[in-house]
Amino acid sequence: MPPLDDIPQAARDTPLSPAVPPSVGRGLRLSKTVKWVLLFVLAAVMALLAGSFAAWYQTTASPGLAIAKPFQGMIAAAGTSATEAEDPTAIRDRAVQLAPTSRTLLGHRAYDEAPEEDLVGLSGNQSIRLRTSAAAQFEAMVQAAQGENIRLVPLSGYRSQAEQEKIFFGVKAQRGQDAQTRAEVSAPPGYSEHHTGYALDIGDGNQAGTHLNPSFADTRAYQWMEANAVRYGFELSFPPDNFQGVAFEPWHWRFVGDRESLETFYSK
Repeated sequence: MPPLDDIPQAARDTPLSPAVPPSVGRGLRLSKTVKWVLLFVLAAVMALLAGSFAAWYQTTASPGLAIAKPFQGMIAAAGTSATEAEDPTAIRDRAVQLAPTSRTLLGHRAYDEAPEEDLVGLSGNQSIRLRTSAAAQFEAMVQAAQGENIRLVPLSGYRSQAEQEKIFFGVKAQRGQDAQTRAEVSAPPGYSEHHTGYALDIGDGNQAGTHLNPSFADTRAYQWMEANAVRYGFELSFPPDNFQGVAFEPWHWRFVGDRESLETFYSK
């Protein structure tokens, strides 16, 4: 008997493999197309679910991540110790140092002059002017200090660039100081915080001999300011060993109690 494969297809009772009708073949090809579409949709859904889970985890499941403390993370990455990273003064100084303005000179940042229409005289001395917002908070701070027998007196407020030029170059010439030395105690014109109308020099009305002197740090007025100034939006501009290299000025404070003043001193 010859091999089964030698029998012609037409002569066999049962074909080796049933013929596939053309309509069935078309159906199989269609199923493959649908299969690829389904796989694509499934992959897209899985990617969407994975992204949603990651977003939920960052905002809900892990509140202790570094994003909760951007300043601490930034200054830690810059080489600041863990202890300093928790100190408000270190955070402020390091943040400003890492994001300076485009213009600096002898350790001082450039500032625009306050608009004349936003300057008002202080009740204790009308010739000393501040921005409206800073003046209001300074007056409130003075009143609060008086309740504890502390006399805060304004010594200097807004200064134009022309006034700062006389102070910087006049005193520099009188004392025979070079620019770098003078910049340690006074900003060059155009680079003084006093231009902004947010900075002022403060003295102790009960100890006039300490005005504009490092000994002001030993007065009750300074100690009160250290404990309470932040409540009124004021902060010390040049604390001891500040990164700008400016001498410690316990009398020099600046207002950062609203958006505009904060952007003046902290934005790039």
